[in-house]
Amino acid sequence: MKKISIVGSGTMGTGIAQIAATYGHEVCLYDSSNEAIKNSKHKIEKILNRLVEKERISQQEKENINSRINFTTDLEDIQESVLVIEAIIEDLNIKQDLFSKIERIIDKDCIIASNTSSLSIASIAAACKKSGRVIGIHFFNPAPLMPLVEIIPAVQTTTETLNTARSIIDSWNKITVIAKDTPGFIVNRVARPFYGEALRIYEEGIADFATIDWAMREIGGFRMGPFELMDYIGNDVNYMVTETVFTTFYFDSRYKPSFTQKRMMEAGYLGRKSGKGYYDYTTEERPLANEDRDLGKIILWRILCMLINEAADAFFLKIATKEDIDLAMTKGVNYPKGLLVWADEIGIKNVLTQLEELQAEYGEERYRPSPILRRMIKENKTFY
Repeated sequence: MKKISIVGSGTMGTGIAQIAATYGHEVCLYDSSNEAIKNSKHKIEKILNRLVEKERISQQEKENINSRINFTTDLEDIQESVLVIEAIIEDLNIKQDLFSKIERIIDKDCIIASNTSSLSIASIAAACKKSGRVIGIHFFNPAPLMPLVEIIPAVQTTTETLNTARSIIDSWNKITVIAKDTPGFIVNRVARPFYGEALRIYEEGIADFATIDWAMREIGGFRMGPFELMDYIGNDVNYMVTETVFTTFYFDSRYKPSFTQKRMMEAGYLGRKSGKGYYDYTTEERPLANEDRDLGKIILWRILCMLINEAADAFFLKIATKEDIDLAMTKGVNYPKGLLVWADEIGIKNVLTQLEELQAEYGEERYRPSPILRRMIKENKTFY
């Protein structure tokens, strides 16, 4: 199998390296830090041992996977790769500098991909002389377990690069969707109201964290409520993505960050990893939710209509196909069903009415309905 290189041995880089090695590739995992490399080796060993214990792989398979991964602190070792995937800090200048260095080392036909979750692929590609070989390949955490991968061609990306990159990721038994190179791509764009509108509901005093989470889980069927999920992701990470999407969308109020989350981040209440976030993880006690189903339905309806509006707008602006949008939300963030399928089920007219009522009440552009909703009602159409 052909050589795949991963640059950055953090959680995402380590996970991607594990996948590539599992599917038979010779893998070069680079990091400039010896300590990071040491931690990555330990993580992979621990994960593979657990897979052997669970009889998911044999001892021989574990040894084969390990033997395929070359850990290195010398960037020159990425030579002769067919694909290099960057998985480092979300800083455009640092990524551009790295891509320029990578291009000087690799062969002329090698593809360079970024695992960025929100930065412009076109901007990253601009650092390369041969920018047509650059593409976004966005995995979700944990990479070995999450089936979805967003493939993001930049305006410079060649069709050959897109087809080859997608073919490689498909061969790793991943579900790939194609997204336009816009802030947040599909998932991190469409999912913003899941957090943002939940925070607004809390800030207005309509319900507390536990009640909002209960409503989304028990009535909506989501695996985790928004505050549980933000604590799981990390308030620093979630806030950074929200701020990035907000800024890169020219301060569109639909993506406006919350002061509540900003203060949690500033206080160091990052969630599970810090021991405290919206919930206290140093104790097993959890605050009780107000299990009033009428209140729960109000919470779910408001958040769900905002999510559907965002998915509809992504389809309207041709960010992705309707099928890929629904696939991304079910396979990337485990939503109980595709948002556009959900819109058809509950009625597009009902969604539009709720959005119009919110916009009239608050007077904010945040609640403006996507034009496609009115258009579909006028033409008596549904998404499917």
